Amino acid sequence: MDLTITTAELATAAADVIRLVPGKLVDPVLSGLLLTATAQGVELAANDRERTARVTCDALVHSEGQILVPAKPLAETLKALEQPQVRLVVEGTRLAIRAEGARFALPLLDVELHPGVPSPPAAGGSVSARLLASALSTVAATAARDEALPIFTGVRVRSEGPNLVLRATDRYRMAIATIPWQPGSASAEVDALIPATLLAEVGKQVNGSVSIGVDANRLALTWDDMVVTTAVLDGSYLTETKLALADVDTHVELDADTFSNATRRVALFTDTRGVVSVEVGDTHLRLRTADRQTGEAEESVKATIDGGRTSPSYQARYLIDALRPFAGRRVHLAIQPGMRATVVTAVEPGEVDLRYIIMPMLPPKTT
Repeated sequence: MDLTITTAELATAAADVIRLVPGKLVDPVLSGLLLTATAQGVELAANDRERTARVTCDALVHSEGQILVPAKPLAETLKALEQPQVRLVVEGTRLAIRAEGARFALPLLDVELHPGVPSPPAAGGSVSARLLASALSTVAATAARDEALPIFTGVRVRSEGPNLVLRATDRYRMAIATIPWQPGSASAEVDALIPATLLAEVGKQVNGSVSIGVDANRLALTWDDMVVTTAVLDGSYLTETKLALADVDTHVELDADTFSNATRRVALFTDTRGVVSVEVGDTHLRLRTADRQTGEAEESVKATIDGGRTSPSYQARYLIDALRPFAGRRVHLAIQPGMRATVVTAVEPGEVDLRYIIMPMLPPKTT
């Protein structure tokens, strides 16, 4: 294999693939980057048997071929180069990386042991990359990070008529985002549980329009020259219909930023659980907390209130997370009595229809 390519383009492509498929450190082959040079350019691909990613770059190919090299050393070398162009040449058992005034060489791995990158499932429909990225910035962050509970570390991606709905929960909160969906055919359906860590990275990279397809075992996302696939889990358990959301007795409207900022200040005085009480008045919410060690704090926030006077308590960081995606807007809190969930929505919904469900906590002990 022998080719010449723009350094920045190849460096970006290699970094993108590695972030999508970090690789298996215990297996050098599954941590490798598969390079395939043809007359159409060069394809970079990775496969750790659970995820795959491949991207195509324009290149001047002098000699076609396919090789497997350590992914991170290649990406780090390309990132460090300042020369505008780089030439990749196979020299015996090494890949030489040549730039003006410099040469680096990486060992070749056994390409025959690599599983390759199979064709992705056919696209079932497409969504706007901008709206998908916006939805994922909230939903993927709501999934659990504890690998001991893998079913809570994913995002359920489901097509529902003209919409694509994304759901995630860590058992204490749930985010549901709905965006427009363009089905590929009348019978095309998508319903799969996808690792949140992968979708969080997808949200950072997507551009233009994103095609989504699913089969019995895999889901594929395609945009520009990138194709990503991942193994899927059964995510049918993940639905807000199993939560009691019909007993709302208190409705509150207020500015999200004002509420969030007040929560941050009062949270400086919380106990070890980080819980703040939200007392509902006639025209305001009063945030309160007290702890023998840290002291006490209270702050009032103006609000429009209708209905009962249920006054829940929340873990401060979860409340702040729930308000963050509504920055710059007014929010509506649908509060249920007892230890039932509270639903946070925008008073004036945007392009992404977002609902954030947060569970209350036992109130902090008073001093």
